[in-house]
Amino acid sequence: MKEQIPPTLRPEKVLPVSLQTLVETCGLEVVSGDSSLAVTGISMNTGDLRVGDLFVAMPGLKTHGANFTGKAIELGAVAVVSDSAGLAMLGDLTVPKLLLERPRQHLGALAAFVYGNHPEVMPKLFGTTGTNGKTSTSYILEAILRQLGEITGLTSTAERHIAGEIIVSRLTTPESTEMQALIARMREKNVTSVAVEVSAQALTQLRVDGLLFDVAGFTNLSHDHLDDYADMAEYLAAKAELFQPDRAHRGVISLDSEYAEQFMKLANIPTVTVTVRPDLKADYKVVVTDELPGKTHFDVHTPSGAVIKSSLPMIGAHMASNAGLAVAMLVQAGFTEERIATAIADGINSYLPGRTEMVSEAGAPAVYVDFGHSPDAFLNTLRAVRKVTKGKVVMLFGADGDRDATKRPAMATVAVTNSDILVITDHHPRFEDPASIRATLVSAAREARPDGEIYEVSPPEDAIVKAVSLVEPGDAILWAGPGHQDYRDIRGVRTPYSARALARQALKDAGW
Repeated sequence: MKEQIPPTLRPEKVLPVSLQTLVETCGLEVVSGDSSLAVTGISMNTGDLRVGDLFVAMPGLKTHGANFTGKAIELGAVAVVSDSAGLAMLGDLTVPKLLLERPRQHLGALAAFVYGNHPEVMPKLFGTTGTNGKTSTSYILEAILRQLGEITGLTSTAERHIAGEIIVSRLTTPESTEMQALIARMREKNVTSVAVEVSAQALTQLRVDGLLFDVAGFTNLSHDHLDDYADMAEYLAAKAELFQPDRAHRGVISLDSEYAEQFMKLANIPTVTVTVRPDLKADYKVVVTDELPGKTHFDVHTPSGAVIKSSLPMIGAHMASNAGLAVAMLVQAGFTEERIATAIADGINSYLPGRTEMVSEAGAPAVYVDFGHSPDAFLNTLRAVRKVTKGKVVMLFGADGDRDATKRPAMATVAVTNSDILVITDHHPRFEDPASIRATLVSAAREARPDGEIYEVSPPEDAIVKAVSLVEPGDAILWAGPGHQDYRDIRGVRTPYSARALARQALKDAGW
């Protein structure tokens, strides 16, 4: 199957920008060609390029973008920007050539200028970072904003939202050219507030350059992505880049993870704190008042002494913590506590695809599908499922191939020690041997709990059938990893696959 990649979203109309204006505003140098020409878009790769674009040829890990200049011009690029090394690779061109050293560091600003994303016309921007909870907080933020009467936008791991339109995502945080085009599209649709999920990689790779967030939020930090970062300190520092004056005006920091204090020391913008933990002091305190199989009730105690009461259609104290973070971010953005309290008094109308999503019908054993893929995410979600489950809890999961392998033993340990039965299967093997990944998980699980009931079942299509065979009404299955995704990455091919559909079919075949 050929991978289906969602299209880049751009505004329907762009006011042409002259190259000369770009040169004068963004510090480019005209090497050859007519600088009076105008551009109507910007692209860094030929797969997204459109007629009228400025093509930015940048150095990469394996090759230089200058090698694709011919293709870019053939597709309709009207000018080329590159560094000295890139321009040296080019001969005479039929389009203008412009010089810009370290082009990636200027790409966001260039794209913002091309698409007219000037500060005075931007919607309110809310950026959330952290290991876990970024997507959940972003969806909760958007839901509350919608209930406040805002026209909303969202960009997350799962989806992009533009004034009610829903589009499947390409990356957690798009490249800066795509992000700026997306914001321009949102402005075109009169969006007034945007929730943005900001990954550590997005900050390291400058994908949110050219954006200045009204409020930034930090959820937590736990073991993940150490295939991209040397250690937890480097990973923490990458996320703390969002809490700098050139990235955000104000910030809200959750104190619920052990790295929160270190994160606060790295933040260089005015911040407030929030926590769901009763043993900690914070500006905003979240108190869970009731937990049901499909809903969590909570209060947010604010610095002014007000209490904002609401609920979420999802389970877990960690989800209430995300909601508290969202509420604090909105207050920091200027929404009054009274207005927020009124808007969410009857609950927050948010739907999170693949985040502890119950896919079973009433009367059947509960089956939750979740996107969590780190030890900390497993722990939070298993605890949440345990609280609302009368019977036994079955954990079903696999691990990513060609990704941070150091977290696999911890994932298995958390899974086996916090469930009654463990079923280990495959996830995205990529180019790794799935049997080898499973062997590591099984070994760690058996070491952590020698007397545990542990099964190894491959492929996942069979694993969910096995898990369903082990439960009855009152029991629950947590299938962690696939969440909202509709594919498995097997040797570089995105194979169609839906955990939600497979779980429902397994329940149906079992008579539920």
